[in-house]
This record gives sequence, structure tokens and C-alpha cells, in this order.
Amino acid sequence: MQDIITANIIFTVAKVLDMALNVYMWIIIARALVSWVNPDPYNPVVRFLSQVTEPVLGRLRRLLPYMGGVDVSPVIVIFAIFIVRQFLVTTLFDIAYRMKQGG
Repeated sequence: MQDIITANIIFTVAKVLDMALNVYMWIIIARALVSWVNPDPYNPVVRFLSQVTEPVLGRLRRLLPYMGGVDVSPVIVIFAIFIVRQFLVTTLFDIAYRMKQGG
């Protein structure tokens, strides 16, 4: 019985993590698209996108070499999210499934 409860908790954590990573990926995509059109910095949507993504993108930009004004940090973060979703989330789902099966 406890294995089923633990499996359900792991499954729920995996599902929430998957959804959160998916939402964050779309927020980063929105930020990248908005940056192409010279947005109004006082617009609440632009400010939200910037506040949510800048902590991650800003750190990554500081680590990357200058690439002629091209910001590849959103692409790298989206790729990292993809890797985490494919590896960590899938692994958590597999662990939960195996726990439910008794092995």
C-alpha cells in the first residue's frame, strides 16, 4: 500500500514538473518573440516576461561569449528544458510505474 502512495506522489511530482517546464518554455518563447519587435518596457506583459525569464537568461548570457549581438540564450534554455523533460521527468514516470507494478 505504501508503495502505491509513494508511486502516486512521484507521479504527481513528475507531472507538475513537466507542466511547469512546459509553461516556462512557452514563456521563454514569448519573451524571444516579443524581443524582436522593440516592445514597450512599461507594458505589463513585457515586464512579466522579463521578470520571469531574466534570472535564467541573464546568468546564461554572462557565461556565453559575445556572438555579434545574437542572443542564443533562449535557444539554449529551451534545449535544456527539453533535456530535463526527456530525462528527469521520464525517469520519474518510469520509477512511479515500476513501483506500482511491484518491481
